Amino acid sequence: MANHQKSIYSALAANLLIALTKFIAGAFTNSSSMISEGIHSTVDTANQLLLLYGLKRSKKKADEFHPFGYGKELYFWSFVVSVLIFGLGGALSVYQGISHILEPEAMKDPLWNYIVLSLSLIFEGSSLYIAVKEFNKTRNGMKWWDAIVKSKDPSSFLVVFEDGAAVAGLIVVMILMGFSHACEIPELDGLASVIVGLILVFVSFILARESRSLLMGEGIAPETREKIAHLAEKDSAVIRTKSILSTYQSPEEVVLMLIIGFEDHLDTEEITEAIQRIRESIKNEFPLVRFVIIQPE
Repeated sequence: MANHQKSIYSALAANLLIALTKFIAGAFTNSSSMISEGIHSTVDTANQLLLLYGLKRSKKKADEFHPFGYGKELYFWSFVVSVLIFGLGGALSVYQGISHILEPEAMKDPLWNYIVLSLSLIFEGSSLYIAVKEFNKTRNGMKWWDAIVKSKDPSSFLVVFEDGAAVAGLIVVMILMGFSHACEIPELDGLASVIVGLILVFVSFILARESRSLLMGEGIAPETREKIAHLAEKDSAVIRTKSILSTYQSPEEVVLMLIIGFEDHLDTEEITEAIQRIRESIKNEFPLVRFVIIQPE
């Protein structure tokens, strides 16, 4: 998780540096798309802060009110980030773009816009490179989409999506702003703002989908369940594993419950010893499984 914090800090630094310059350039040049880009960077800055807060909260130790710990705090704050991207980033950019299309205003000299956008592209591109590099370390050879779907740590891919959307938005703004100024069509500047907003809306839906799944109690993969069942059934006291229930409390903690059929001739003490053996073997084989509850049928 420390690697993911590295990508979050790099994204935070990049967004913080360029958000203010975008707003200043947009105000001086009367550019709707630049204001939208400023909003985008401000929302991204707030998102990184919320992610860092969620990571910190998720590491709190268990107490009597939260016996399994606070790991799901990360999933909650990741979902909040997706809502902010949709509302403050996407919807606001679309609204501002439509307003600028309906009431277009001629853009002033866009030189400062191009300077700011070029610098922003360098900063965001560097942040994206770091985020992709850190995410690649966790993929273990899986395809990108498969790695995102199977990932239990939203902070690992959220920054990749945010920085990817930022780079795509900057390219769109640069192209349409150039056409808007060269062809004297101010509506194109508003169109750029709308496109940036739609990109953010798309990203927010993907992030919300993954964060919601984890927040609602996503369990371990089917192949992992099969391995755990076979591991339990290796014990001589077990007839078969009848049911396995699981949920991720955090990217590094799994709560596991097994319903197991034991041999009929075993007494209570023998079943207790078998349960202890199975619990230890599962924890040794799967370090992420922190809590193992075994219920004899």
